[in-house]
Amino acid sequence: MSRNTIQQASAVMQDPRWQDVQLRQRQANSHFVYAVTTTGIYCRPGCAARLPKPENVIFFADADAAEQAGYRACLRCKPRQSSLGQQQAELIAAACRRIQQAELPLSLQQLAGAANMSSYHFHRLFKTMTGLTPKEYARANRQQRLQQMLETSDSVTEALYAAGYQSSSRFYAEAVQLLGMTAGEYRAGAPKAQIRFAIGQCSLGAILVAQSEKGVCAVLLGDDPQSLLQELQDQFPHATLLGAHQEFEQLIAQLVGLVEQPQHGLCLPLDIQGTAFQQRVWRALQQIPPGETLSYSEVAARIASPQAARAVASACAANCLALLIPCHRVVRQDGQAGGYRWGIARKQTLLDREKQ
Repeated sequence: MSRNTIQQASAVMQDPRWQDVQLRQRQANSHFVYAVTTTGIYCRPGCAARLPKPENVIFFADADAAEQAGYRACLRCKPRQSSLGQQQAELIAAACRRIQQAELPLSLQQLAGAANMSSYHFHRLFKTMTGLTPKEYARANRQQRLQQMLETSDSVTEALYAAGYQSSSRFYAEAVQLLGMTAGEYRAGAPKAQIRFAIGQCSLGAILVAQSEKGVCAVLLGDDPQSLLQELQDQFPHATLLGAHQEFEQLIAQLVGLVEQPQHGLCLPLDIQGTAFQQRVWRALQQIPPGETLSYSEVAARIASPQAARAVASACAANCLALLIPCHRVVRQDGQAGGYRWGIARKQTLLDREKQ
């Protein structure tokens, strides 16, 4: 074996992509292709063909690059075709668009038929990809459309039919659960909604605590108290914000204590507002004990949506109840802190304190 051949083999074996080829990792199929110099053929990493010798392997970013270098596509793994995962993602994305654009609710059978799947397989794949069942996704979409229609329509009746409801009885049965109030109150700007709040200081900076009639609805962290108040106003634009009374001051003292000793935990009634998927994620976060962490993928697996890691990260970023819904306990796969709505430094401080 020549010196150049030895160097080529060594370079390939040190490349992390070679391990993907050896293990036939299908997850890497969309990341790169590899070509074999002795056959003139290029393959996906997950190809079931016989493994080549490392000295005969060249990596390319994609099929176009491999073909420009003169290699032919493998007839076994067909790297020119979309992977199964990509095809499934495209089908589910198309189904989501159908739900969003439909004037009337679509049945499971209609959605599955359009995707050329059985109802069982479509339902299972949709939930795996999005973290929601088709019915939950449609309901969340209808909620968003309803809120928009109530703000622009001339009447509640006009809004409910424009949002896709086929009968007023079903609409009024769901309205309070969807909006947190009656449709009339929402359209009028929720004149009855009152939120009491207070702003204090802790070792992480400013802390704002807000409470509705149902429970604590916001715990925000930051550097500037005025910015936290603006964030609260943006979150509840129709509510009347009231200053704290003496009993409420005790609540914020409890939250400040939780910042200093997060391992002790705190049980309070919460007013949690979010999509069906977000609430599933947040419930899972509340089950993570102090001092322990999970990756975004592990949280996705716990809510039976193993491919929804990115959606889990988005749900963590949307959490407005710092500490009480402990999104700081969700980290990257490699153990690094990852993102945090209120700053990575605060997240790392909380994690360090919980380990003590």
